[in-house]
Order: sequence, then structure tokens, then C-alpha cells
Amino acid sequence: MIELERYYTDAIALLKELIATPSVSRDEARAADVMQRHIAAYGHGCQREGNNVWILPEKVDASLPTLLLNAHIDTVKPVRTWTRDPFSPTVDDGRLYGLGSNDCGGGLVSLLQAYRILSQLRIPYNLIYLASAEEEVSGRDGISRVLPLLPKIDVAIVGEPTGMQPAIAEKGLMVLDVMARGKSGHAARGEGVNAIYEALDDLVWLRDYRFDRVSPLLGPTKMQVTVIHAGTQHNVVPDECTMLVDVRTNELYTNEEVFDIIRRHLRSEVRAHSFRLNSSHISPDHPLIHHCVAMGMKPYGSPTLSDQALMPFPSFKLGPGESSRSHSADEFIRLDEIRDAIGKYVRLVGSMA
Repeated sequence: MIELERYYTDAIALLKELIATPSVSRDEARAADVMQRHIAAYGHGCQREGNNVWILPEKVDASLPTLLLNAHIDTVKPVRTWTRDPFSPTVDDGRLYGLGSNDCGGGLVSLLQAYRILSQLRIPYNLIYLASAEEEVSGRDGISRVLPLLPKIDVAIVGEPTGMQPAIAEKGLMVLDVMARGKSGHAARGEGVNAIYEALDDLVWLRDYRFDRVSPLLGPTKMQVTVIHAGTQHNVVPDECTMLVDVRTNELYTNEEVFDIIRRHLRSEVRAHSFRLNSSHISPDHPLIHHCVAMGMKPYGSPTLSDQALMPFPSFKLGPGESSRSHSADEFIRLDEIRDAIGKYVRLVGSMA
């Protein structure tokens, strides 16, 4: 029987140091240093590429599948309404406060401690632990930079805050630039072609259109016009009206399919920032999901984006904390959530033996 308490103590100490080390996306070098130092102190060798740090097994057994344990080290910028110092880890009434404590420091340190324990056991997986960078901005120097350097991965557990319930699907993201064109003229004489009016029919279509493939886990694919810019001054008819559209795809569509549907229906020009952040999912019949259910967990679909969108293999989110606390002022994670997560990760993966 493995005693979990010292691993829990190590997890809290590491998380406190990470909170005290600002690691906003694309500025995670010092946090990566912290991860390397602690991993070395635990007696493991690790590798680093940019600000991504990972641990590989000493020998990969080709007869076994490979399981990736992944969480990110970067955070968003702190919002202005914090009432505490976001970089000062503070424990109050069983809660550890600090930026990144919930998203996703809790999962990051819990998965690392679980890796330490599981690496001592006989399990039917090659196990990889990866602390990745730039997740909050889906940056190209994050997990996308690391995956080509790793052995072939068969499945991943991503330590995002899910209340330790398995999120077996998550929505993808596509951001669109939409531009309606007109012709400038003097507003007093009613000259020109008003680009705002040219955009009206497209705006109505974007508001009212319903995609027909509805996911039982994620619901419908949805889109929202979130930013509009037009005009230069009150007496000039605007010749351009630009719109920013946020599209959240379910697993029944690719981003390219949705883009083609939108482009066919709009008169305005449409351009996608990227197609790379597709919806992701894992079969509810996967053995790890069956074991989650056997442990009393309930699979669900998540609306929030993670590095899963960049994983070309089955994956699911499972981590301590709650998504509703992420990106909020006075972010926290409960200490007992971390203790619980370490035990459940070990039980879940260890039960596969």
C-alpha cells in the first residue's frame, strides 16, 4: 500500500511555488524551471523544449499502449477585481488561493504526484507526464511543439478542472473575420453604399441559423458575433463593416465543414483565423472511461477549450477543481481536492493492471 500523504504534501509545496512564479502565457520560463527542479528532486530525469517539460519512461515497451498525463503551466493575466495578491499563495479555510491554482495548477501537481506513484507500479501503459506551455492561447510553442518529439500516444488524461468527473468531449473553436463592403460617400447627400446595411442580412443569418447535427454530449454547434467595427465619423457613409464571429463546434462537425456552410450563406467575405482547434472526444466505451464510471464518476461534455483540441489521439479531461473558478478573481482550489485527485488518478490507471 502506497502512502499518499507525502505525495500530497509535495503537491501542495510545488503548487505554492508555482503560484508565486508568474507564468502568463508565453512567459512561462521560470515556471518551467520550477517544474524541472522539483522533478529532479523527486529523482526523475526530464526533458525540455521551450517552456514545455516532460518525463519519459526509461524504456518504452512496444507491446503496451502509451498514456499521456498532461496539464499546462501557463495562466491568463489576473483580472483587476482580485482582492488578494494573485501571486501570493494563501491558505484560508482549506482553500489555496492564487492565480493558476485551479486552472490548472491543481491538475498539474496532482498528475505529477500520480506519475511518481504509478511509475513504481506494474501498469499496462507506457506512461508520459507533460507539463505544457501556452495552453491558454493555443500557442504553437506549447503542446504542438512537443508532440512530434514524443513516442506514439494512444490516449491522454488532461488535468483541467472538471470536479474529477470525466469530460469525454469538448467543443472546438474557430474565429472568423467577416467583412461587408460598401462605398463611402457624404451622409448628408445619402451618397455611397452603406456597408453596415450591407451586413444586416448576414448578421440576421448568423443570429438565426441552426446547425442540424446536435451532439448528445455537447449540444449544437453555436456561433456568436462578438465584435463589430464600421465607420470613421458621423458624416461619412462607411465603406467597410467588419465582424468578429466566435464559433464553437461540436464533435459532429469539423471546423472546415462549418466554415464552408457559413461562407456559402453569407454575402460578406469570410476568413478563418485557423482551423486547428477542432472539437475532441473519446469513446464512452474506452476502458479508462469504463473504469471512471465504475469508480462512480459521470461522463459529460465540456464547452471549454483545452490542449485536447491539438491532440490527434483520444483524450479526456479529468482534474481537481471546478471550471467555474477558472479565469476569475480570487481563484482557489480546495486542498482536499488535490488529495482526492492524486488517489483517484492512481486508482484509475492502476486499476487497469
